[in-house]
Amino acid sequence: MQRIIDFILELDKLKGVTRKTRPLGLERYENSAEHSWQIAMLASSLAHHAGSPIDIHRVVGMLLVHDIGEIDTGDTLVYAEEGWEARKAAELAAVKRIFGMLPEQQGAAFLALWQEFEHGETPEARFAHAVDRAMPVLLNLANQGQSWRENGVSHERVVRRIAPPIKAGCPALWDYLEVRLEEARQKGWFGA
Repeated sequence: MQRIIDFILELDKLKGVTRKTRPLGLERYENSAEHSWQIAMLASSLAHHAGSPIDIHRVVGMLLVHDIGEIDTGDTLVYAEEGWEARKAAELAAVKRIFGMLPEQQGAAFLALWQEFEHGETPEARFAHAVDRAMPVLLNLANQGQSWRENGVSHERVVRRIAPPIKAGCPALWDYLEVRLEEARQKGWFGA
């Protein structure tokens, strides 16, 4: 029991990992725990739009564990274009440490979900990637491109980074976003 409690209390640190997008109507930036909860809800709400049949419970599990490594590494802006290999190696070390706090079988199951998400090869992982990439876009569209403007992120860079995973995991969501991203570009909501 104590190992599980220690693990859960370690996860509380995810609330302190600041991201680059503000929650709607708030001046502060969201944290990674809020992001994980919100995309789990987005996935549950969009499950019937997935590009392939999926096990939504597996998707939600992936989304709940996918950013746990950020406890040790911090968040990286999704539109960053360099340093991903080193970043992912650091996240793997972090999740191994954190999941290692649990009894072996439980820790291994969470690590397997994390790795499935990272590899992005199953229908569930592709759908999970789609909603993970979509949520910052949805927030930016709702707040006039706040993080795109603050971080100098261009329309082209957003599309290049998010279009492939969203198309692969939830084509209907990409159809929805593509039109809105073009409208945002015309309104000047992107950085240079």
